[in-house]
Amino acid sequence: MRTLENAMRRWGFHRVAGCDEVGRGCLAGPVVAGAVILDPDCYIPGLADSKAVPAAEREKLYGLITRKALAWAVASAEPTEIDAINIHRASLQAMRRAVLALAPLPDLVLVDAFRIPDLLIAQRGVLHGDARCSAIAAASIVAKVTRDREMQAHHNADPRYGFDRHKGYATAEHLAAVARHGYSALHRRSFKPQSSLFDTID
Repeated sequence: MRTLENAMRRWGFHRVAGCDEVGRGCLAGPVVAGAVILDPDCYIPGLADSKAVPAAEREKLYGLITRKALAWAVASAEPTEIDAINIHRASLQAMRRAVLALAPLPDLVLVDAFRIPDLLIAQRGVLHGDARCSAIAAASIVAKVTRDREMQAHHNADPRYGFDRHKGYATAEHLAAVARHGYSALHRRSFKPQSSLFDTID
């Protein structure tokens, strides 16, 4: 998975960042972006798309990444921003914030699938990047663990919706909880599913 990053370094880019986001398809909670510059001299085994890594292993990898990376950062867009500008633009904003929070800044950013607008740093969109590029995989893991921890905290504050289990995704359990309790402040109003469960929810 480091072939692409190594090629970019041979072309003169020394600090190659990976960037990815999680939570794009959720009904509740923020979209969270991660950005990571891996140390080329410090191999981290087991990096893969965060969706393919069990939760316990993600936690271990999060610790390794945050200790051994040259730089890492996370940033988010909250539900109110998602509703105001749409999920695609909010995801790009979160990724831009994460990249610009890196210290030092990267020479090049490899982004999962998209290009980030208004980013004055060289970048390349990589289709299925979280499965093809170790820095993007690392960014997806950092973002996923950060978001999961936040959703756990929201569950602890308000356990009615089961955020600890579905993390805001549109599971049957989540839809039933919303039908029973209505929207919380954490729910995205622009993400109302086409479901009879929501007929009475404004």
